[in-house]
Amino acid sequence: MSDGLIAGETPTPVVRRRFAVQIGWTLAVRLLMTANSVIAGVIVARWLGADGLGQLGVINVSVAMVVQLGSAGLPSANTYFIAKDKSYIFAVALNSLLFALVVGSILAFGLAMAARWQPEWFGNISPELVKIAAISIPFQLITLIGLNIFLALGDVRRFNLFDLSGQAFVLINAVVALMILNSGLLALVTLNTVAAVAIGLLMVMLVAVYAGKMKREAPRWRPDFKVLRQMILYGMKFHISILAGAVMFRADLLVVNHFRGASEAGVYSVATQVAMMLMLLPGVIATLLFPRATAEQDERGETTCTVTRHTSFVMLLICLAAVPLSFVLPILYGPAFFDVPIQVLILLPGVYLIGVQSVLVQHFNAMGLPRAIPLFWITTLAINLLLVFALVPRFGARGAAMGSTVSYLLIFALVLFYFRRSTGQKLSTILIMSWREVGALFRLGSQRANVGTAR
Repeated sequence: MSDGLIAGETPTPVVRRRFAVQIGWTLAVRLLMTANSVIAGVIVARWLGADGLGQLGVINVSVAMVVQLGSAGLPSANTYFIAKDKSYIFAVALNSLLFALVVGSILAFGLAMAARWQPEWFGNISPELVKIAAISIPFQLITLIGLNIFLALGDVRRFNLFDLSGQAFVLINAVVALMILNSGLLALVTLNTVAAVAIGLLMVMLVAVYAGKMKREAPRWRPDFKVLRQMILYGMKFHISILAGAVMFRADLLVVNHFRGASEAGVYSVATQVAMMLMLLPGVIATLLFPRATAEQDERGETTCTVTRHTSFVMLLICLAAVPLSFVLPILYGPAFFDVPIQVLILLPGVYLIGVQSVLVQHFNAMGLPRAIPLFWITTLAINLLLVFALVPRFGARGAAMGSTVSYLLIFALVLFYFRRSTGQKLSTILIMSWREVGALFRLGSQRANVGTAR
């Protein structure tokens, strides 16, 4: 079941190729998931307009931010502890799932009450829609934790397939609710919540079976509070960075909705969706690099440097390709989305930098996460919020994009400086591929293309 990702193998050419294959398959899955999301977004935009897409975006972002808040860094703690010692699997899994159920339920109730008592926070969105979506919070949290357990065990195939199957409902539900049933946002949000609940319950079953198979003796269904304390201590350090990043990536949409309305928020949701799609590659690489770097414990960050400079080169190509493609988006979504290309162009420099940073920072995550990294994120988040609240009332969604790009630049510069100081590596070693590496990369791509053609 495990494909050797976490085993701490010496980075031989064979291991590097296996790692590249894992990145390729995971990226393919993420692209398919993104295609589902884009098509679903087009359907919502065409059936419900920019206002409907904006309302759905605000609901989804609100739920996603609450899920991140409730995770307490445990998904990353799972990966860290299990990657270091697989004997932790059962205690870690049971602790995390119980934590997700209890804390997730409390946060779901809190979001539902906020929608009831402070409806102005959500603009013109019905509190009933927010309440329905809130039901999914504990189950989304369980799914997030379960996925990280499979990742820590090196079961990249199960990680990808389960993630893909969950994301597929985004498109399926849009087709069923809007195109087949000819219903509105209420039916779509309800179907999304039902799907999240079902996937969360299935994840509990799969993790229980998986963990049970790894224990030679009969497993004890009891939480281990000593291990839970260690997980929370590590996870909370990690959580600060994750939560700050989640707020920075998502809160600007809520600010646009608050100051400029759901229609402009709907337009900006498309631009931010493109940005997130462009971050797919570095996100996949960072996800797979974290457990490997944890197993290696390389203080010089040699593997991280190699992966980061490859990511830097490929991300540059991707962002350049996105420039002309962004002008196709108003054709897909409709005339109301005419400003999306400008917003995407404003976001592009920041997307490139934050993508490279997301890979580089895995060195610190793997080494136990020094206090400086959370402090960097807190500082950047504070500046981001100041910029967004200052720029959005005057410039709208374009102002949100400006604030995001400046913030992405800042966190990139802070992490890069700290990495150089911690490892002694040169800038060129971290960010710039040699001509030999560029040639090897294109040869690898050519070989993969030839294999695909032959098949």
